[in-house]
Amino acid sequence: MAMNSSAAVWLALLAAVSAANLSFANERLLIVGPRRAPKQPGWRLLELLPMWGLLLGGGISLEAHAGQIQPQGREFYAAIGFLFMTSVIPGFVWCCLRRHP
Repeated sequence: MAMNSSAAVWLALLAAVSAANLSFANERLLIVGPRRAPKQPGWRLLELLPMWGLLLGGGISLEAHAGQIQPQGREFYAAIGFLFMTSVIPGFVWCCLRRHP
């Protein structure tokens, strides 16, 4: 099934928000590791790095599937990193800032 460019953009955005908040949705290390209750904030931030790498890899593969891959500079990766960190906010608020019963 062929995917148009609009669907690819929405898929990438949905994957980014899901990947960014996955660290805050569970208490396991790197999603499949041993359970840590409560997981330290440092582990949660460390888990975001491989998620960001997977997201970049998925975006590059979607771009390659659509056509030619455009070369990007460091500004692009910095902007994508900040966008990724911005999408962490809902998971951070739900996990760390809400009052637990």
